[in-house]
Amino acid sequence: MAFNGHQCDDDIVDETPSKLPRCNQEMPGHFKNEPQNEATAADGRATCERRTSNSTPRHRKDSVKKTRPPFPWFGMDIGGTLVKLVYFEPKDITAEEEQEEVENLKSIRRYLTSNTAYGTTGIRDVHLELQDLTLCGRKGNLHFIRFPTHDLPVFLQMVRNKHFSSLHTTLCATGGGAYKFESDFRTMADLQLHKLDELDCLIRGVLYIDSVMSGGPVDSECYYFENPTDPDHCVQRPYPLENPYPLLLVNIGSGVSILAVYSKNNYKRVTGTSLGGGTFLGLCCLLTGCSTFEEALEIASQGESTRVDKLVRDIYGGDYESFGNMMCKEKRESVSKEDLARATLVTITNNIGSITRMCALNENIERVVFVGNFLRVNTLSMKLLAYAMDYWSKGQLKALFLRHEGYFGAVGALLELLHPSESSTNFS
Repeated sequence: MAFNGHQCDDDIVDETPSKLPRCNQEMPGHFKNEPQNEATAADGRATCERRTSNSTPRHRKDSVKKTRPPFPWFGMDIGGTLVKLVYFEPKDITAEEEQEEVENLKSIRRYLTSNTAYGTTGIRDVHLELQDLTLCGRKGNLHFIRFPTHDLPVFLQMVRNKHFSSLHTTLCATGGGAYKFESDFRTMADLQLHKLDELDCLIRGVLYIDSVMSGGPVDSECYYFENPTDPDHCVQRPYPLENPYPLLLVNIGSGVSILAVYSKNNYKRVTGTSLGGGTFLGLCCLLTGCSTFEEALEIASQGESTRVDKLVRDIYGGDYESFGNMMCKEKRESVSKEDLARATLVTITNNIGSITRMCALNENIERVVFVGNFLRVNTLSMKLLAYAMDYWSKGQLKALFLRHEGYFGAVGALLELLHPSESSTNFS
């Protein structure tokens, strides 16, 4: 199963679902050869999960060592609002490897792991870091980095300055931006993009992260809100995502996609809406003068809660008009920007909840998992969604959430680098 001349292990069954169409465009370019800089792993079997066995034969270890891709290992998801990047930092580098490493590789690793912020907008989400992970026989940490899509030119200049293209000529990427900015990667950073199906990567990333978090030393990946209809007793609880199928996966980014997942190899896109996080931020910028998602959420959190609670109850009573009070001149003059931001958040969130509930009924699914960067630091929307699912279903439908929120597409892209699927293999 060759991928730019590299593979991890032909005996590994690829876990990427295959029911959705996948981009089969041939990847231009190859990884450039460099001195072998990887040690024989304690566990030679090239799996992407934690292992404890040490019984793999030596010849199998050597085979894995020769066929996995060279460092650095990245996966990227270029969305309409945010770029998400996952980076695997090897922690089992031997003294011999360190001597053989080229300076460019060391520079990239030092830069990414010694900082938690990059420039004015790049952030490494340290609280999401996965430590002591085993990927393709190497032990290390998985880092999660994000920055606004409008700052992509700054990122590409950094990539060029650190001579990334001397180590790789191709980067695995998903999301609409992988198509929109493909020429920028080529001209500004001398990199080709191996464009991957967005939904394939999303499903693959969700299943992988949940698998490595299950039974680990930290809380489970999945959680829910207990007593969502009782604000005084609403608390967050871990939820073991065992035997999860079928489930409805709702990805809320700039827009919204809703998937019905019946097994890891059987899923479909049910529907979606353009009214998502991008709509919320855009309207808040117009209505309040804010400029960032975090600022919009902060303003919304200061909105008058009793008024918002009344709006939520009105929805469930059946008679409701978003921003209906703004038809009255007196109320327009008395409303605050905090109330406007809060009303915008409630409107967008409840629209998503309503569509999700209808999809769950049509697909006869009682488990809903919400993901996406719209939910990052957005407890208000999560509790609204939990309330809505519980109320409309009379307690039968549970809203579930995942800690790594918007990074699953980037994780799926990284897994494609390490375990390429059938339709992405045999590149010349």
